[in-house]
Amino acid sequence: MNSTASESVQKTGMTGAEIRASASLASIFALRMLGLFLILPVFAVHAKGLSGGESATMVGVAMGIYGLVQSFGQIPFGVASDKYGRKRVIVIGLILFALGAFVAAAANDITWIIVGRAIQGAGAISAAVTAFIADSTREEHRTKAMAMVGASIGLTFAVSLVVSPLLYKLIGMSGIFALIGVLALTAIGVVLFVVPDAPMVRAKRVPFGEVLRHGELMRLNFGVFALHMAQMAMFVVLPAALVQYAGLPVAEHWKIYLPVVLASFAFMLPPVFIGEKRGLMKQVFVAAISLLLIVQIGMWVTLSHFTTHWGVLVFLLFAFFIAFNILEACQPSLVSRIAPAAAKGTALGVYNTLQALGQFSGAVLGGWVTQYAGAPSVFVMCAVATLTWLIIASNMKNLPRRGIQPASATA
Repeated sequence: MNSTASESVQKTGMTGAEIRASASLASIFALRMLGLFLILPVFAVHAKGLSGGESATMVGVAMGIYGLVQSFGQIPFGVASDKYGRKRVIVIGLILFALGAFVAAAANDITWIIVGRAIQGAGAISAAVTAFIADSTREEHRTKAMAMVGASIGLTFAVSLVVSPLLYKLIGMSGIFALIGVLALTAIGVVLFVVPDAPMVRAKRVPFGEVLRHGELMRLNFGVFALHMAQMAMFVVLPAALVQYAGLPVAEHWKIYLPVVLASFAFMLPPVFIGEKRGLMKQVFVAAISLLLIVQIGMWVTLSHFTTHWGVLVFLLFAFFIAFNILEACQPSLVSRIAPAAAKGTALGVYNTLQALGQFSGAVLGGWVTQYAGAPSVFVMCAVATLTWLIIASNMKNLPRRGIQPASATA
């Protein structure tokens, strides 16, 4: 009787502590992305009034330096979180994030904006936050928790497109940076007083090289690079395409992005939950990559024609966000399941490094390909990267049902 009762408890939904930890940590993750997304719609225009802002190269550096510096900090912060504790490392990262925001708020030339954005990026806590979520949730509910993070990223992106022009009009760019800094300080209170404590893993230390050479983790690391490279490259092209084909000025693009992102969440949740419950995560994973490839090919075909109905672009964008949100929910969960128990932060540090490098590379390559080969060629580049990912992912091991640890996870 006691055994049966115990089993029924284990099969219940997420506990209050798991929900609180997942939701609060997802909000901190969203704050990090807010620092990237909130300035995108308005900064290029604002920079023209700054000393040095007449240089498009300097403006690009100011926008991209955040992600580039993050890519260098993810592994050290992830390793430190394994050794010294998640909360301590996250608080240090948030202090750096806030400091950089205040430096950028006080800047009156593009150089100091770049310095502030670099300091913001130095607080690279994504790996520590993701590892903390893994520590705070049971195996069978981890993908749900990671889906909250994916949802927070998508919502942050959509909301940023809506509120950024309004905030810029009300408080200016300096006010936006200052607001981000204040939110970062508020987030420190959330980490210290709202997020439940999670026990540190006491296990044999794992050499960094072993994590780096782990075959299944390498597949996921390449995948997150390809996914975020495609995302950033696409959004080098899509705003202009929506202006051209839908006749929407940039300030009104939120009318497309917001409903598309919200609807995509409703469509991505069933396959993720069914895949987890029935042990079909590999099939869901590969199907999502296949959908991403179809989107890239569809975008290439669509933009290669001079007469295109805007509804086709919106449908392809909707399909993209379904695939993107599924993969954003699945991949970090899989990393946390596959990685050795004492090296989750390290493994997620490598993973988030590749994510940041993908964002940086996608923006740079997307702009370069658009300039020298035309907008449709960007989607050829993305399709090649996605096809390579599909081939790599199709050879991954079958994933166990939820609650069943792969052997490497217990190493």
